[in-house]
This record gives sequence, structure tokens and C-alpha cells, in this order.
Amino acid sequence: MSQDVIEEGELSNSLLLKRQPREDEQTTKTPASSSSSPTSVLLLSTLVAVCGSYVFGSAVGYSSPVQSGIMSELSLSVAEYSLFGSILTIGAMVGAIMSGRIADHIGRKATMGLSDIFCLIGWIAIAFSKVSWLLDVGRLLVGYGMGLLSYVVPVYIAEITPKDLRGGFTTVHQLMICCGVSLTYLMGAFLNWRILALIGILPCLVQLLGLFLISESPRYLAKIGKGKDCESALLRLRGENSDISDEATEIRDYTEMLKRTSEAGIFELFRWNYTHLLVVGVGLMVLQQFGGVNAIAFYASAIFISAGFSGSIGMIAMVIVQIPMTALGALLMDKSGRRPLLLISAAGTCFGCLLVALSFLLQDLRHWKEVTPFSALAGVLIYTGSFSLGMGGIPWVIMSEIFPINMKGSAGSLVTLVSWLGSWIVSYAFNFLMKWNSSVGILTGTFFIFSSICGLTVAFVWKLVPETKGRTLEEIQSIHG
Repeated sequence: MSQDVIEEGELSNSLLLKRQPREDEQTTKTPASSSSSPTSVLLLSTLVAVCGSYVFGSAVGYSSPVQSGIMSELSLSVAEYSLFGSILTIGAMVGAIMSGRIADHIGRKATMGLSDIFCLIGWIAIAFSKVSWLLDVGRLLVGYGMGLLSYVVPVYIAEITPKDLRGGFTTVHQLMICCGVSLTYLMGAFLNWRILALIGILPCLVQLLGLFLISESPRYLAKIGKGKDCESALLRLRGENSDISDEATEIRDYTEMLKRTSEAGIFELFRWNYTHLLVVGVGLMVLQQFGGVNAIAFYASAIFISAGFSGSIGMIAMVIVQIPMTALGALLMDKSGRRPLLLISAAGTCFGCLLVALSFLLQDLRHWKEVTPFSALAGVLIYTGSFSLGMGGIPWVIMSEIFPINMKGSAGSLVTLVSWLGSWIVSYAFNFLMKWNSSVGILTGTFFIFSSICGLTVAFVWKLVPETKGRTLEEIQSIHG
């Protein structure tokens, strides 16, 4: 950490030293770590942060409902529109590479603000574009902002939340992404593409204004040596009548221990003592993406039509399943734990893909032709619901929990980059499969592959992923680091 250290004695002893409360304090002071009731400041901070998650979801969902409108008005070819759609992921990869370092240098709040500025400029460029190159520039800028947000939002929420609430609160990130995608799909069916782009500005503005009302991450403040600000932020987040001495002491002791550790660069991540953390963080993202989520999300309508089912009805059914299951995952996160939800989620996605593959196989063999469209729909819905329950959000929760503060920037950038790269590879490859050969035989093999990868995810979680429920970030990192 070299420069980012806590000065000796900077944290006041009145808050950091463990002591017995006086008689008059015993009825008014409550240990922050033992309370499961979120304060209004914590709720507001989380709400402001997940406005960025909604920005993320609205950007992902934008290109699908507006395709015909943009292509018609600006006279774009299929290739030009494909560039417009895919350049979002390119921008997100660039943002992901820089996200960890930026968040470590200017702070979590400032990084969210910076991403909002890029997204604002991008949405304005899209809304007022008259030529394709300006459309692409706008989409690229929105993608860059997304790349920053995809890292900093779950990390910020994890760092401000008590250990008994952290899982559920962090999963709200994924829930708001789902809401952003779904509502953008819905609005896009009725609104002009320029108006829809202008609506994309609103959550950016809400988050920008909200950042002035919320606290910086206490752990980030401790990392850069602002001990008194760390105390103040903890008191605001936990409540003025809470006893934060234990939590503040743990943050101080852990940060001081890292004084002797230099800030981890990208190549230091591959040292032996970081191997397990890196395998878990990167592995979950690889398996999440290569399990087929973006292939199903981006091309669900085409999949339903290939199966002989209505594309529009299938998409509506997916939205109906996705949001409640994501909300259920957030509610269960701190009750059942991360590992059980991941295991159930991965097993469900495996079964869902297998059911879709078998449906296409039977259709190819001309068996049960009346049943196969409905079994394909059921398979996609089982996959979507299972993915939303755990695999959608928990890898981001675990990524935000397991890495020590001195390597969180580099590791977070790498993990986020892997996620976006995997997203691009899967969506790009699946698109070509659909174009090259739309026969059900190709889809059968593709979904058998997805099912196998989801099955591998079950084994990976069982063998390697740690349970982080009910532990502070410092406990997790001292055990598994």
C-alpha cells in the first residue's frame, strides 16, 4: 500500500478501543454488528448506488426494442446496426480494465459520478445523432460508464453494509439491472428511440445528485489514511446510537496490517498466495458467461421462434420470471448463504439448458412436435429463473468480498474485464451460429454445451467457492487470503 496507510493514532481512542459501556450508555448504545436493522442512511446510500445498476440495465436493454426505428430513420445496414449494438461491450471492457484503479485513486463515490458523466454524454449523443458515427460514439461512452459501474457499485455496497445484511444488499445490484433491462424493453415497445435515450439520462442525474447526500466507503477512507472520516462515515451508516468500536477496530487493525504490503499490481495477482482467490473470482465470471446467459438474453426471441413458439409471449414470460426470482435471491442471500444458492442456481440452469436441448433434438427427430415448443419455453424459463436466483448476482457479491483492499483494484478490474470479454465472446459466437445455420441441430448442440458448462459450475462451487455469509470483509480476507 506504500502511500495509502493509516497514520498511527489517527483513529480516536474513544471509538476504537474496546471498553465497557457506562451505565447510562447501556440502554442507548447497540453494537452495530449485532443489529440486522438497516439505517435510513444505509438504505439511501444503497439506493443511490443501485441507480447506477439501473443505468447498466437500461443500456443493455436499449438496442433490442429500438432496432427497427434506428435502422429506418438513419438508413443503417444490418452491419452498421450490429456495430452499434456490440460497441457497448467494447466500451464496457475498456471501462472494466480501468475501473479498479480509478476507484482506488479517486474513491468509490467519485467513480460512480465519473461513470454517470460518461453515460450522460453518451445518451445525449445517441438521442440527437443524425449520423451513424455519432450514434456509435454515444454507445461507446455509455459502455465505458457501464464498465466502471459494474465494478464499483457492488464493491461500494459491500464495503458500507454490515456483515449480516451484506449479501442481500449487494444482490440488489443485480435486481436493479434486471429492472433496467425489463422496463427499457417495455418502454421501447411504445416510445421513439430518441425519447427512450433521453429517459436513460434520468437515473444518471438521480445518482449524480444523490452522491452529494451519501457517505464514502469507510474502508476506502481507512485505506487512504482518513481515520476520522472513517469513524464519521461508520457512525452515519450504523446510526448515531450504535457502538462502532469493534467494527472500526477491525478495519483499523486490518488496514495497519496491510501497511507492510505494497499495492498489488496486475502481475502480482498471480502470486501463489492469491491463487485461490483469483481462481474463484475469475472462475465464477467465466462460468457465469459461458453458461449461455447472454446467448439466451440477447436471442431469446429467435430461440422461441426456432422452437415454434411466439417470440413476444416468450419474452414477456421471461420478464415475469426474472424480476421476482432475483428479488427472492436477494432475500435468501443472508439466510441460506451464498454456496447453497449458487449450487441450486447452477443445477437449475443445467437442467433448463438440457430441457431446451432435448426439445430441439425431439423436434429435429420429428417426435412430440406438439409438446416441444412448450418444453423449450419451460427450459428457457427454468434457466432464467435459476440464473436470476443466484448465478446472476452472487459472483459479483463474492468478487466484492474476497479480495483484500490492497489488491481489490487490480483484481476487480481483471474479474470485471473477464466478465465483459466472456459476454462478448458468447453473444458474438451465438449470433454467428444463428446466422450460419439456423437448423435445430446447431441449437441442440449449443444448448448441450451450455448444459455441460452449467454442470461444471456445480462442481466448481462445491469444491472451491467459500461461504462468506455472516463474516466481515476482514474476516473473509484473513481466512481465504
